[in-house]
Amino acid sequence: MFYSRPLVFLVLLLALLLMSVLLSLSLGSVAVPLADLVPVLTGQVASRPGLETADLVIWQIRMPRVCLSLLVGACLALSGAMVQGLFRNPLADPSLIGVSGGAAVGAAVAIVLGGAWPWFAPSWNLPLFAFIGGTLVTALVYRLGVGPLGTSVATMLLAGVAINAMTSACISYLATTAEDVRLRNLVYWLMGSFNVASWEKVVWVAPFTLLSLLTIPKLWRGLNALLLGESEARHLG
Repeated sequence: MFYSRPLVFLVLLLALLLMSVLLSLSLGSVAVPLADLVPVLTGQVASRPGLETADLVIWQIRMPRVCLSLLVGACLALSGAMVQGLFRNPLADPSLIGVSGGAAVGAAVAIVLGGAWPWFAPSWNLPLFAFIGGTLVTALVYRLGVGPLGTSVATMLLAGVAINAMTSACISYLATTAEDVRLRNLVYWLMGSFNVASWEKVVWVAPFTLLSLLTIPKLWRGLNALLLGESEARHLG
């Protein structure tokens, strides 16, 4: 049904997304009724006394979380589609090939060693080390999958599973050697949360997300060719 009517499916997804955003802005320790969201979102707080607290909660706490979660969700969906097309496997994802594990190891190193070395403490170290860890694992998996007859998708998947197990062991070791505060921060990061989201983080993430959304979809011809196999894709250019 959805494959024959993609427009209907898209409209349903957008409606579900809108409902999720409204509920995320409304629900919480400070409940904001849906009827009060309209004046808060449209800047009519001055004409509605008593909405100052709701305006502060929405624009300074919840809206950055919603915007950042939308950007991260878009990146995850895009990367998942790319990985599935590259590996010709609808079950493939960054965690299966070890990319998520490598990023987690990089973040764990930044969190655990942040207290040992003062120069290691700036907040940008965590995403930087997570990116470096994910990139190194990606390069390693690709290198292990390259053979004399070309790139073996099965070998890359098996290598990713093995590396993912190794990264889990590394994270466990770092967790056992970390201080109590660092251990809590590590567990909190691994669980995933947008509680520390801010407009500054949204401004940092938005350009990279928009750049990815504009450039990666242009690779659809190559991904569709890869579905036929590596040799066929090479012959097609």
